[in-house]
Amino acid sequence: MLKDKIIFLTGGTEGIGLECAKAYLRSGAKLSIISNNTDSIKEAESTLSGNEVLFILADVSIFEEVEQAIVTTIKRFGKINIIHNNAGISNPSKALHDTDDEEWNHLFNVNVKGIYNTTKAGLSELKKTKGNVLNTGSLVGEIGQEIHAAYSATKGAVNALTKSMALDYAPFGIRVNSIAPAGVWTPMLRKWSAEQPNSHVIDSYLANIHALGYCPEGDVVADACVFLVSEQARFITGCIMPVSGGAELGYRRYADI
Repeated sequence: MLKDKIIFLTGGTEGIGLECAKAYLRSGAKLSIISNNTDSIKEAESTLSGNEVLFILADVSIFEEVEQAIVTTIKRFGKINIIHNNAGISNPSKALHDTDDEEWNHLFNVNVKGIYNTTKAGLSELKKTKGNVLNTGSLVGEIGQEIHAAYSATKGAVNALTKSMALDYAPFGIRVNSIAPAGVWTPMLRKWSAEQPNSHVIDSYLANIHALGYCPEGDVVADACVFLVSEQARFITGCIMPVSGGAELGYRRYADI
């Protein structure tokens, strides 16, 4: 489905991003994977190896580093067909009044400004290939989440940004979509689980919020991502696609478990 496509994937060394990288490679793509974590890159290199993958150490919140990553990708592969903005953070687990300026700014700089940076740096390449952009959002951007005010706000921004970008870039043949998981077992979610006040019931909670009855691994999201960036989704743009096992039909509170 993705033969000869070059994908610029941020946050592709662990969690959902790593599962997407695996799925993209299986589908025939070549990858430029951006991460700001050297250890994470080393671990991913042991899983994803070969000439089809380029790893770049860069911080998506810093435009100059993203711009250089785009240049490096073009030098290696000659083009970019897809930008997948997957890099994101969820901490801290706090209500708005408990969130300090540094925490607020860090969340927005990574989760939202990261998309701003990759789009500014990579748009000219996407115009050449009539490519597409995929943003990793979250169901909380639509329905909110307790003690995650800043994180939910960033994902709500991603939803609105996705739709606005879809309108702005449609004249160039560029599609822009977003994927919106609910709970997905990733290293970030496991860390989040341990930090919650009711950590002893989190496993049951995460299973029960999904109508299908379980919290999935990242591969279910990766499969949907392959579809959205492929030609099979060629007439889909501005879509916020839930991959959530029906969680959007109604989250259950801890007390309901």
